[in-house]
Amino acid sequence: MTKRPVAFALTFVAFFALSFAFLSLVDALPEPISTSHSGVVTHEPAALPAQEVEPGLPLRITAESIGLDITVSNPTETSDAALNNALLKGTVRYPSSMLLGQTGAVLILGHSSYLPIVHNQNYKAFNHIKELKADAVVSVYSDTTEYRYRVVGVRQGRALASTPEDVVELPNSGNGKYLVLVTCDSFGSKSDRYIVTAEFLGAYSI
Repeated sequence: MTKRPVAFALTFVAFFALSFAFLSLVDALPEPISTSHSGVVTHEPAALPAQEVEPGLPLRITAESIGLDITVSNPTETSDAALNNALLKGTVRYPSSMLLGQTGAVLILGHSSYLPIVHNQNYKAFNHIKELKADAVVSVYSDTTEYRYRVVGVRQGRALASTPEDVVELPNSGNGKYLVLVTCDSFGSKSDRYIVTAEFLGAYSI
């Protein structure tokens, strides 16, 4: 009586091993999956080839390591009034900076405030970018693509001019694609700002 269950088990194991080997040989095994920190199972997308990376307007920016997830506006004017109005709704791409996927630097601005009571939480949009560590991943999304960047530096600078491009020393535009994040209180004011520089890693279809 005991020999039959043992024989059945051995036969089943052998059949399973042969089936697995056959599926592997014909490349019919399921694709690997990854699990996010939230416990949701997701498939890791493949990076787009360089020639397929299209320029895009940033609509959302995330950095999991600091809990950042906020919208990005794209005003067309560089006046203080236009930029400050857009910053009330989230973060802002500075109009004359590059688009996502283009050679050069995408410059994104966001308010920071450490007041105990702030009614509009967008005043705290970039409160934690100073906590980003080297090699942390920051993702910026267009309507079709995720653009990933790796943090290479975080520093504190002092604003001495009225426009962000005068304040921030942008990476050499001929040497690659970059993302620069800058905190701001109000344009034209002289105040300390945190500046994060990140280099392009790749683009992924969404």
